[in-house]
Amino acid sequence: MARTFAVMYFYSPDVALQDATRPAHLAHLRGLVDAGKLVASGPWGPGDVRGGLLIFRVDDQADVQAIVDRDPFITQGVVATSEIREWVPLLGPAAQALAAEKTAN
Repeated sequence: MARTFAVMYFYSPDVALQDATRPAHLAHLRGLVDAGKLVASGPWGPGDVRGGLLIFRVDDQADVQAIVDRDPFITQGVVATSEIREWVPLLGPAAQALAAEKTAN
């Protein structure tokens, strides 16, 4: 049964590397959206540290780790550190949508 995971990326200071790698990173993420594994992703706000948040629906943390390990932002060194956490959304429209999906599966 699919569970929800949040992945936090914190980028290295090499903005040129990030810019050069972004097209491959986005292609990787689009494939995950198409496969129904990536729920949402995006960068931190402009006033925050450089990085981003990715929300996945997969069976277990090993699935998330395998996805992260293949991300060009990881393989090319754009991400300095990352953290994977299981997330249990309880309230709000996103929580309701994820609960409905959970029930349907």
